[in-house]
Amino acid sequence: MDLRITVERAQRLQQLHAEYKPLVLPTVWDVWSARTAADAGFPALTVGSHPLADSRGAGDHEGQTFEEVLAAVRPIIASVDVPVSVDLEAGYGQEPADLVAGLVEAGGVGLNIEDTVHSEGGRVRSTQEHARYVAGLRAAADDAGVPVWINGRTDLFLHAEDASSVLDEAVERLRALEQAGADSVYPVTIQDDDDLLTAVTGAVGIPVNSTAHPVKHDLERFRRLGVGRITYGPLLQFAMTDAMKDMLRRWAP
Repeated sequence: MDLRITVERAQRLQQLHAEYKPLVLPTVWDVWSARTAADAGFPALTVGSHPLADSRGAGDHEGQTFEEVLAAVRPIIASVDVPVSVDLEAGYGQEPADLVAGLVEAGGVGLNIEDTVHSEGGRVRSTQEHARYVAGLRAAADDAGVPVWINGRTDLFLHAEDASSVLDEAVERLRALEQAGADSVYPVTIQDDDDLLTAVTGAVGIPVNSTAHPVKHDLERFRRLGVGRITYGPLLQFAMTDAMKDMLRRWAP
C-alpha cells in the first residue's frame, strides 16, 4: 500500500480514539467480514489472531508465521477504506523493527502485542521485558514515519487463579507499557468485572481496551466504567458461528 495512505490512516486512527469514548473496533478475519463491518458504519477495524487463524485452518497462539499473517491481512486491509489494526500476538519472534516494517508494508496502522510468548512454551514476559519490546515498537514506528497505534496487552489476569490477586502487578505493568510508548493498554479477561475495569482505567492515562461480546455486553456500561477502546477478540466470530448453526439446523439431515 502507498505509504502516504498508510500514514493518513494511522493519523485517522489516532483521531478516532480521541473522538470516540470508547472506540469500538469490530474484530474481523477476512475480506468479507471486514467489508461487512465497514459497510455497517464502523470507522476502523482490527484483525484478530484467533479468528484469523480459525478462518485459515491454523492454530491461534502463533500457529502461523509472521509472513503467513502478513499474506493473510494484506487483502483484508486493501479491501476497505478505513484504518485497520492487526493482532500480532507476541511478535512471532521478530525484532520490533521487523515487526513494524512488515505491518506498515502491508498497510496496517495499529497492532496488538501481548506478553505471553507462545513460541517459547507460553512463558510470560516480565514487566521490564514487555515494556522494552513496546519501546522498540514505538521507536521503529517513529523511524518509519508512521504513527502506528500500539495496544499493549497483558495476560496477567488471564493466567491468575484469582484475577484480583494480581491487580497491583497488572497496574504496574500497564503503567510501564504507557511509559514505554503504548497508545492503549489491554488487560484481557476482566470484561465482566466492574471493579477491576474501574481500577485499571483509573490507573493509566491512556485508553484501556476491553474485550466485549457483540450481543451480551452493553456499550454504555463500558463507557461508564471508563473503557476507551473495545475489540471483540474471537467473540464476534463465535456469535456468528452460533447464529449460523441455528439457521442451518433445520436443514440438516
